[in-house]
Amino acid sequence: MSSSAKKIVRARDAMRAGVITIDGLATAKEAVARMREHQINSLLVEKRHADDVWGIVTIRDLIQGVIVPGRPAVDVNVFEVMTKPIVMVPADMDIRYVARLLHRTRLSQVPVEHFGELLGMISLSSLVLHEDIF
Repeated sequence: MSSSAKKIVRARDAMRAGVITIDGLATAKEAVARMREHQINSLLVEKRHADDVWGIVTIRDLIQGVIVPGRPAVDVNVFEVMTKPIVMVPADMDIRYVARLLHRTRLSQVPVEHFGELLGMISLSSLVLHEDIF
């Protein structure tokens, strides 16, 4: 390996470990409370059964589905405003490709998985702030 060659940084190296989930039947109010509690701006929505896929609810989803139409947060279920299916990246993906994916899809974050197991979340911020990038 030459001295000019850079170490490949993988998604698992730059992700925030662990994911916070919520049931799709929870209310938007409960989702916001969980986001506040964990100081995050998205929650993964739990699968309803083994053949289901993960969903995600973000601050943007809550703004578009609750605040903009003027609906009471206690009357809106997460499943009504979430995005499903979601984009996920493998833990071994080079973060340069993660950055391209986020840029092209206009997403700010995606879950990181390894053989179907959720490991964490990777965001634009975690990519830029990772010590081996700049």
